[in-house]
Amino acid sequence: MKPPFFFTAAILLMGVSMASAQPAGAPAPAVGRAAARPPARVRDPLAAGYVKAIELPDGQVPPLEAEGNFIIGATHTPSPEMSAVADGELKGTIYKFTLRSTESRFFPGIARDPPAPGATAPAAANGNTLTITSHPAPWARTVSVYVPKQYVPGAIAPVMITTDGDNRAFNVLDHLIPLKKLPVMIVVAIPAGGGDGQGSERGLEYDTVSGKYSDFVETEVLPMAEKVASVKLTKDPDGRAVMGTSSGAAAGMTMAWFHPERYHRVITFSGTFVNQQWPTDPDNPHGAWAYHETLIPNSPVKPLRIYMECGDRDNFNPRDGMHDWVQANENMARVLAAKGYHYKFVFARGAGHTDRPTISQLYPTALQWIWQGYPIAEN
Repeated sequence: MKPPFFFTAAILLMGVSMASAQPAGAPAPAVGRAAARPPARVRDPLAAGYVKAIELPDGQVPPLEAEGNFIIGATHTPSPEMSAVADGELKGTIYKFTLRSTESRFFPGIARDPPAPGATAPAAANGNTLTITSHPAPWARTVSVYVPKQYVPGAIAPVMITTDGDNRAFNVLDHLIPLKKLPVMIVVAIPAGGGDGQGSERGLEYDTVSGKYSDFVETEVLPMAEKVASVKLTKDPDGRAVMGTSSGAAAGMTMAWFHPERYHRVITFSGTFVNQQWPTDPDNPHGAWAYHETLIPNSPVKPLRIYMECGDRDNFNPRDGMHDWVQANENMARVLAAKGYHYKFVFARGAGHTDRPTISQLYPTALQWIWQGYPIAEN
C-alpha cells in the first residue's frame, strides 16, 4: 500500500533524549561554508553607531525578564540544562518521520551547480561574485518531534519549530518543564533540504523572504507531526514559536513576519538578516537585509516577541555592503526598538557565527524569555 502523500516512514523512539543524538550543546548541523569566507573581524559593541546596551560582568547572562540590548563577556559556560536530565523518567519521547522532496508541493529540490573549471569571480552588479545556477536534485530529511513526559494525550499543546533539525531544546525542556519554568510544549525539529547559500535548497528555503516556507511547514510538516506523534498542536499564534541559527534564524523571522497569525515568538542566533536571497526578487531585491532596511521601519507593528544574539566575530563579507552579520543584527535591534517591539538583543564577546558555547550559555534563558506571558499549567 502506498504511504499517504509525503509521509514515507515513522519511527517511534521511546525515552530518547537529545544527548543520545548529539553531545549536549552541540551546534546545528554543519551547513555553512565558513572556510570560503574572509576571516571575521572583531567588532566592538561600544563603538560609535552601535546600539546603546547594558554591559554585564563576564560570565553573567541578561536578567530573565529584561528587554532591550545587552553585552555579555567572553566566558561562555554551558548552562546545566543543556545536558541530559539525570532522572530518565523525566525524558520526553522523540518521534521521527521522513519527508522526500519528490512528494512536496512546495520544494521539489534543487542543488547549486559547481562553477566551471577555471572560472573567474568578477563582482556582479547585485553583489554576488559568480553567476549562480542550480539543477533539480531530490533530497530526504528526517523530522524529529519531541513530546514531553508531561503531555496529556488529546490535549492541545503549544509548539516550537526549530530549523536545521536543531534538537537542543529537548534537554532544556526535560529540565524546565517539570519546574514549571516553561509550558508543556511540543518541539518539531525540521532539517533543511540540503546545501547552503545561494543556489542551494537550504538557501532557497531559508533566505527567501516570503511566506512560502511557512506554508510548507504548515501544510506538509505539522499535520504529519501531529499524526506520527499523536499530539494536537495549537493554532493560537501566541502558543507557537520558531527558533533558528544563521539562515535558519532568518527563516524563523520570515515565518512569523509573513504569518503573524501563526507565530508570535522568535529566537535567532547569528541571524542572517543579510542579502542572501536567491533568486533575486525585484519587489524585495535585498533579501533579509530588507527587514531592518524597509520592512520593519515601514510596516505597522506586528504582535511578535523576538530574541536575538550575535557575536563580535560573527560573519562579515564586504562584497556588497549588505553581508555584515553584526551590523545586520545591530540594525535589527535599532529598528525594533524604534517601533516599540518586545525584543531582547544579546551581543556576545568572544563569539563567532552560531557559536556553540555562547548558544549553550544562553539557550535556557532565551527559551524562558521568549515564552513569557504564556500560561503554564499548575497541575
